Amino acid sequence: MAQRDYYEILGVQRNATPEDLKAAFRRLARQYHPDVNKETDAEERFKEINEAYAILSDPEKRAAYDRYGVEGLRSMGGMPDFTTVDFSDIFEELFGFSTGSSRRGRNAPRRGADLGYPVQLTFEESIFGVEKEVEITRDETCSTCRGGGAEPGTNASRCATCGGRGEVRQMRQTFLGSMVQVTTCPTCGGKGEVIASPCHTCRGRGLERRTLRKTVSIPGGVDNGTQIRLGGEGQPGAFGGPSGHLYLEIQVKPHKYFRRRQDDILLDLNINIAQAALGAEIEVPTVDGPAKLNVPSGTQPGRIFNVKGKGVPHLHGSGRGDQLVMINVEVPNHLSADQRKLFEELAQTMGTEVRPQERSFLDRLKEVLGG
Repeated sequence: MAQRDYYEILGVQRNATPEDLKAAFRRLARQYHPDVNKETDAEERFKEINEAYAILSDPEKRAAYDRYGVEGLRSMGGMPDFTTVDFSDIFEELFGFSTGSSRRGRNAPRRGADLGYPVQLTFEESIFGVEKEVEITRDETCSTCRGGGAEPGTNASRCATCGGRGEVRQMRQTFLGSMVQVTTCPTCGGKGEVIASPCHTCRGRGLERRTLRKTVSIPGGVDNGTQIRLGGEGQPGAFGGPSGHLYLEIQVKPHKYFRRRQDDILLDLNINIAQAALGAEIEVPTVDGPAKLNVPSGTQPGRIFNVKGKGVPHLHGSGRGDQLVMINVEVPNHLSADQRKLFEELAQTMGTEVRPQERSFLDRLKEVLGG
């Protein structure tokens, strides 16, 4: 076989990740496998693809090839024979059969499934953090049979169909040699054992559903959609494998006044015409309590004031964001006789000229908030 660049054979870049290599191999193996591709050169092409993947999927061989090319591989003890590489997991996924040398047994330890639960917080709890009690429902080892699945005093017996292997096999011949089609045993469901007297509590599962309460520390600064992982608190693993994880998804209730933009808190604040025209020192609400704000004379509607350090704590760092106070000048709907008289006198001194606005309120808001 004429020596071609292995990356070119798989159609990937030289900086391809192991996942990229595996995806490329799967695609090409499915396309050129002689059992599905009847072109005359399919078998040679398939061997070429296997050889390329055998080299590039091995970190040491790939490093030698990247640095010295094929000569680097020969210096490691000769060119590898791709038929010695275990592709059984990929072949089983693609074509439904394996070489019979799969490293992943039917009863190999498997990690348990992950669980997800929503946790509702108030706006203030999401800002400052809180200890929250959560209720979760998951499988636990059966308290009656201790996980064995059989009624106490009885034992499981080896499956007669599969001989305890948990799988049944059928030999088939291909150009790569003998291939074994492997399927889960229909009698024992892959366990290798048959339980004649299932446990009355778990009905043979070895697991029972339980509801547990846990107190979880929620850090300050979380937001809608933030996930908190509790390692090993998910579903139990199989055949001695580790438990999965529990993911708490944060849901923050809307606040009556405050809104959030990343680590800043937004507040719309109404002031009256006199305060806007003459200026005033006012109190504004913050999540920490009232704060003083000086409104200068001549403040226009839409002006935004920055109250430093009154925003959201940075979730992955120190410090806090700011609170942005957006001013709205409130025009009174009802005037007393004295107020009307004063406004009429004021109107006589201000004239009747009007001017088009050069920039809209939304433009100014985008400028302050950065788009």
